[in-house]
Amino acid sequence: MVEECQRIINKWLNDIGLELKPSKTKITHTFDGFDFLGFNIRQYNVGKHQSKQGFKTIIKPSKKSIKEYYERLETEINKHRAAPQATLIGKLTPIIRGWCNYYSSVCSKETYSKMDYLLWNKLQRWGYRRHPNKSKTWVNKKYWGTKVEKTKEPWDAPKIDNWVFMTKEENYLPKHAKTKIVRHVKVKDTRSPFDGNLIYWNTRMQKHPEMTSQKGRLLKRQKGVCAHCGLTFRDGDLMEKHHIIPRSLGGNDSDKNSELLHLHCHDIKHGKKIDSSELDTNPF
Repeated sequence: MVEECQRIINKWLNDIGLELKPSKTKITHTFDGFDFLGFNIRQYNVGKHQSKQGFKTIIKPSKKSIKEYYERLETEINKHRAAPQATLIGKLTPIIRGWCNYYSSVCSKETYSKMDYLLWNKLQRWGYRRHPNKSKTWVNKKYWGTKVEKTKEPWDAPKIDNWVFMTKEENYLPKHAKTKIVRHVKVKDTRSPFDGNLIYWNTRMQKHPEMTSQKGRLLKRQKGVCAHCGLTFRDGDLMEKHHIIPRSLGGNDSDKNSELLHLHCHDIKHGKKIDSSELDTNPF
């Protein structure tokens, strides 16, 4: 059955001038798992009280991706053996944030904790190598500090972390395990990225291929509502960005000085009329 599906797919791809790459094509059982785009996807047997199907699908970072990522961190640390601590933090921070955000929608907590431990050991060795004649206690006090995190509720005690690689309160290395896991939300009903409903996909993804990133941020900030009339944007509505303080009066193009309006609301704001025949059919 699976081989037949592969044959049909190959035939369909041949019609459009494409083919499956043998080195990247693999037929395997879901209980054995497989890697895809840096993720490991596998089904595990569980008890009947955990799942009616008798198994659970768990997605997590692949071993290959973890290995490559740690090697990248290791390379950066080795390249900055003599660099100031602030420089090393500046180099590692975007790498850590980017990798953690990529895996923040799957089962990554255990992996994050493991990476924090490995990175902690690597950074400690980085510090000991720089000061071979100093004690480990002295080195730890120099490069590691205490960070106090405020809690959401005022009556809860603040969270204290005594092992933060930092130069000062504002300049510190983020920890993998602090990344919030946000589960993937299933696509609504029969929605498709090609159905033209940009409002749904911007609310869902904050970004759409046909929408500029700034308009996507404004749309999310305004919760899909026009800043002038207060009505919800609908599929097909023409949207325009409006500068709250006009650029002619010193206003800039930042998000703080911008809001998203219907095209006709934007016209009302500026007190002008536009011939409908001159409108661009693409709302974005």
